[in-house]
Amino acid sequence: MLLEPGMDLTLRPMRYPSFYERYRDAIKNTWTVEEVDFSIDVNDLNRKMNDSDRHLIHRLVAFFATGDSIVANNLVLNLYKHLNAPEARMYLSRQLFEEALHVQFYLTLLDTYIPDHKEREEAFAAIHNIPSIKMKGDFCFKWMNSIRDLDECKTREDRQQFLLNLICFASCIEGLFFFGAFAYVYYLRSRGLLPGLATGTNWVFRDESGHMAFAFEVVETVRKEEPDLFDDSLKAKIVEMLDEAIECECQFAQDVLSHGVIGLSLDDMREYLQFVANQRLQMLGMPKRYEANNPFPFMEMQDVQELANFFERRVSAYQTGISGDISFDAAF
Repeated sequence: MLLEPGMDLTLRPMRYPSFYERYRDAIKNTWTVEEVDFSIDVNDLNRKMNDSDRHLIHRLVAFFATGDSIVANNLVLNLYKHLNAPEARMYLSRQLFEEALHVQFYLTLLDTYIPDHKEREEAFAAIHNIPSIKMKGDFCFKWMNSIRDLDECKTREDRQQFLLNLICFASCIEGLFFFGAFAYVYYLRSRGLLPGLATGTNWVFRDESGHMAFAFEVVETVRKEEPDLFDDSLKAKIVEMLDEAIECECQFAQDVLSHGVIGLSLDDMREYLQFVANQRLQMLGMPKRYEANNPFPFMEMQDVQELANFFERRVSAYQTGISGDISFDAAF
């Protein structure tokens, strides 16, 4: 079984070939930060954006500065040692590379968008000194630390606690906090602003979608192997976790929008987050909890032709795994 304690190193016969295929697909979609052009972004920040817009973007990049680092740490400290299949660990190794790449992307964003050295240092320390970001950080660390001392998933309770950690990082952190951030990015893009940020975010979004898909497949695999783990108590804890994550992200939205941003409201952000949370619940085989629709037309469909254009320049080196459109209504 996937959560059986130990260190299985046998790749043949392969028990979970779909994990290996996910690893191979991720390799095909390699990108680098150096190929993102931020030159127009700097002009937009200085000449086209007002103080409210700049407050939004400064808060956004301050969260980005630490968000993927937290995910990477949980992967190394918690996930890797408990998924007992070498093909699963291969995918996690690739995911770790992608998390580092995202951190580099956001580091470059901060260096580009916030030229003042002192202000940049404050952004890097946002998880400690900006209340709305600290609230999200505390939520992340609570769940990361929930299995910090768990060396092996020996008991039923151990395995349920591991599943809650995995589901939290897939559904709430990568699947909700980051999707809330993506909404702000694509709102700005709908106004013709910050194309460099939008382009890089397209690639980050694709990576994050892969991470979530892998995590949900792990959950489904464990469900088939050990169905008794998915009792009413576990499901209630998942719902409670999502409720708390939505409140954390709404507090962040209240901060981000506190100066007034035309076209975005706190009520719309809450509905969008509930809409996304419903998708996460459905991916877990659970019923929708919230009466919510997607309130943002700019999030209904994002054309990823930029991705195709990017890879066409390097067709001999990389192969894109996506063509056409990505729907943000899709149940990633």
